[in-house]
Amino acid sequence: MSSSDSTAPASGKLWNVPNQITTARIALALVMFAAMAFGWYGWALGLFIVAAGTDWMDGYWARKYNLITQLGRILDPFADKLIICGAYTFLAAVPPLADGTRPSGVAAWMAVVVLGRELLVTALRSFIEQHGGDFSARWVGKWKMVLQCAAVAWSLYALTHLAPGGDRWQTEPAAWLTTGLHAVVWSSVLLTLYSGVEYVRAGAKVLLKAPD
Repeated sequence: MSSSDSTAPASGKLWNVPNQITTARIALALVMFAAMAFGWYGWALGLFIVAAGTDWMDGYWARKYNLITQLGRILDPFADKLIICGAYTFLAAVPPLADGTRPSGVAAWMAVVVLGRELLVTALRSFIEQHGGDFSARWVGKWKMVLQCAAVAWSLYALTHLAPGGDRWQTEPAAWLTTGLHAVVWSSVLLTLYSGVEYVRAGAKVLLKAPD
């Protein structure tokens, strides 16, 4: 077999274990969205934990066994953005209670910030990499993802206290739960904004070829 043949992506390599894990994560996200739409927040929380928990697995497997593919480079970030952006959108759509409070802790504008940041960074990365620049993930982007996952999980857990129909609390959440919910949601949104600014600055340096 020639060297060119050995590097060509075969169908077996294309649908390897890491890509199968990523595809399963996308399927889990879709089922999670359905559970959220029906108000089954306990099930949604369990599905989200499983999906988010396997986020590192596909990348680790691909790097360890040299199974990195172009399909994986597309599917993995798509799965991450689908889970987070979709979760924030569904959480923002949860109706307020009779007293006007938002049980999810997520307002519509927060979902727009998260979605807008992901679209902007994706567009910047695509443009810069097409022009030979390096647009690798930064630490702030990794911590942003951690906080976003924590916010979604915390919000889903808080929503499990809703009564059937979602118009009132079935069991009043503890003070630490509601206080922590708002703290982690606001922290995730603020870090999302900050990370977006950092990526824009990094992109501008590459485009203008400015020194570090």
